[in-house]
Amino acid sequence: MAFVATSPSTQSLLHASLSSHEPKAQWTSSVNPSDQFSFASTAVASFQRPSLAKPLSVESKRSKSVVPLAAKMASPDVDNNVVGEDYEKLAKELENASPLQIMKKALDKFGNDIAIAFSGAEDVALIEYAKLTGRPFRVFSLDTGRLNPETYQFFDTVEKHYGIHIEYMFPDAVEVQALVRGKGLFSFYEDGHQECCRVRKVRPLRRALKGLRAWITGQRKDQSPGTRAEIPVVQVDPSFEGIDGGIGSLVKWNPVANVEGHDIWNFLQVMNVPVNPLHSQGYISIGCEPCTRPVLPGQHEREGRWWWEDAKAKECGLHNGNIKEKEALHLNGNGNGISTTNGSANVPDIFNSKNLVSLSRTGIENLARLENRSEPWLVVLYAPWCRFCQAMEGSYIELAEILAGTGVKVGKFRADGEQKKYAQQELKLGSFPTILFFPKHSSKPVKYPSENRDAASLLAFVNALR
Repeated sequence: MAFVATSPSTQSLLHASLSSHEPKAQWTSSVNPSDQFSFASTAVASFQRPSLAKPLSVESKRSKSVVPLAAKMASPDVDNNVVGEDYEKLAKELENASPLQIMKKALDKFGNDIAIAFSGAEDVALIEYAKLTGRPFRVFSLDTGRLNPETYQFFDTVEKHYGIHIEYMFPDAVEVQALVRGKGLFSFYEDGHQECCRVRKVRPLRRALKGLRAWITGQRKDQSPGTRAEIPVVQVDPSFEGIDGGIGSLVKWNPVANVEGHDIWNFLQVMNVPVNPLHSQGYISIGCEPCTRPVLPGQHEREGRWWWEDAKAKECGLHNGNIKEKEALHLNGNGNGISTTNGSANVPDIFNSKNLVSLSRTGIENLARLENRSEPWLVVLYAPWCRFCQAMEGSYIELAEILAGTGVKVGKFRADGEQKKYAQQELKLGSFPTILFFPKHSSKPVKYPSENRDAASLLAFVNALR
């Protein structure tokens, strides 16, 4: 894995007062033994991993004490006065706070009624921040049954590194059986990932959160185009309910919301935190094995998730509250895409160059109908709001400059909004961007098959077909 050098911004991640480490009275868990879930114990050094077949209703044999070894059984002064709190105001107050300060605030305020959601990726940084506060903390994770072997191994590494026990939430076996028997193991490739995620992730998470008053996530603003750009560091959860039930009964903390990905990696390196070995294989955003793949240089991290779907739909359902209501209305039944410009009227156009031809609907229709063209064409189907399209803008303009005067025309066609249905039906649009080559003597375009969108790779594609 290649790490970037430590930057001054790394110091800001570590800056916070850790003066409240004085040992206090022993602290015990308030979790009801009848609850259908349990969370990480950070007080037991050795353990037996529970059987995956154990029903959720069975009480965990692990200690329900959640005191980290580093805290030496210290008890926090919990702020129980959280009812009616103005979390929008609190989010503004903490906007410039470090992740460590935000984490400490969350743990101080909610004590045993808050837990860290750990996915087995770079959000291990949350556990490191929690440890650095010296406060007790809990950790839980969703075992979908389809994670990579490396992720399961990483869970074990994290447990041993921090001296904690991660308690896992599992999907309902009957629901999984019905889904697989009815639609097969890989139905999400055909009709979208939402149904599978709902069974394997969303419903188990909902059960877990019903026993909490707050939870901590690793969401960052730079992670996903259109869905996470405006997340606050703390908010009333818009999608899930807490232990008291009803809207507003659960608070969601996002301590690294304002941190960029490279700074997270600086932090992990500086603190010598273990990381998932998949990261060294090109994986950045890590989920279930069938729905995650490595990304290439220049690609956005979320492009490795559900790559057959549109960029704006890349949420599994755990954080669907990030999607604006007016955008959610345009998601199709399976969450496969958005059939609108998504308020992109104010988004500036991209791929602007004197060497690029901007095609209208009529222009692309005429080009597609021609049996014999005077010259071949390379056309990108794009949406200006798509971060993956934005990421390849430089290389595509460079390619247009290289091909200028060679007899190959380079064009662009904006295929979102009202044009999307046509592009899907007639131009093989699957997700943005889609790149098509229209040969000189063939009416059928050839779709660029690779995710590698640098100028050299695109040029090789053109030269192989021209």
